[in-house]
Amino acid sequence: MAAIEPEEQLKELGSTLTGIEQVLDLDGMRRDIAELREQSADPDLWNDQERAQTVTRRLSYLEAELSRVEGLRQRHDDIATLYELAQEMDDADTRGEADEELASLQKAVQQLEVRTLMSGEYDAREALVTINAQAGGVDAADWAEQLQRMYLRWAERHGYPTEVYDTSYAEEAGIKSTTFTVRAPYAYGTLRGEHGTHRLVRISPFDNQGRRQTSFAGLDVVPVVEQSDHVDIDESELRVDVYRSSGPGGQGVNTTDSAVRITHIPSGIVVSCQNERSQLQNKATAMNVLQAKLLERKRQEEAEKMSALRGEGTSSWGTQIRNYVLHPYQIVKDLRTGVEVGNPTSVLDGDIDEFIEAEIRWMRQQETA
Repeated sequence: MAAIEPEEQLKELGSTLTGIEQVLDLDGMRRDIAELREQSADPDLWNDQERAQTVTRRLSYLEAELSRVEGLRQRHDDIATLYELAQEMDDADTRGEADEELASLQKAVQQLEVRTLMSGEYDAREALVTINAQAGGVDAADWAEQLQRMYLRWAERHGYPTEVYDTSYAEEAGIKSTTFTVRAPYAYGTLRGEHGTHRLVRISPFDNQGRRQTSFAGLDVVPVVEQSDHVDIDESELRVDVYRSSGPGGQGVNTTDSAVRITHIPSGIVVSCQNERSQLQNKATAMNVLQAKLLERKRQEEAEKMSALRGEGTSSWGTQIRNYVLHPYQIVKDLRTGVEVGNPTSVLDGDIDEFIEAEIRWMRQQETA
């Protein structure tokens, strides 16, 4: 197959960028930025801390997104100029530089294109992530803690703020469960494909005989609720328990019974929060988490009903989705997309964008098939 000429590649990239710009609606983005800047300049905004943080986060995201798209368009134009210079000067070094820039631009455009695939009802929301240790004893608890670190590091790499609501520490090592939010637009659409069971194979550091151990941790991702959402919760169907917040090894975080655990009796959903010192604040946060989980359950039930009416089988990503093998060889492989990486250390340090981008494309194919 003949190689595609750079001029043709640039033309295709330009067309792709035009499509992305139309989907993202850059003019609408600029109007939203102007409006949010006006709101952020209001001295009374910070009287409502939650609203102020929402406004500033949204403004920061839109400014970065607009700068990203405009920067790619500028790079595209600069590369075209670079090729013209190389041709005029008959300079192999300049052409080589242009080739490198073109390859880099192609990758950046592909990454941005993934963002246009997120068009679900809740995809633009922030994400609420829950991780639970499953089969594997102390290794599973340790594995759950490694996964928590992986996602928090991923968010840190992208500059996404996170907030850990609750962490239940295991007795020997690791954690039983944790719940945290990723506070960035489209965090739910980005992370929802990570929902499912993650499997780790390694030599157990907790086994005196150095045997290989397989352990599992489950990850649940739901969209954060907003004021426009309507979720009926009957107070009489709730059991509210308060207890003392604690850290690893039984270390007390504070000396008051401020942590709150809420059980929704009809569904069996249990949520808890201990990151605030006030019991009232923890209860309010736990209720928000419960609303998010009930909203997601309602959405899934509606999707299943529609699929049944169409005579379709329902898709579920709540099964084993990815293997992390550290022994006898080293590889991380996604069971749905087939993407595999031979550097588990990098993956566990938050370098998971390759997996996320592939699964977003895969989910889009599943939903439009």
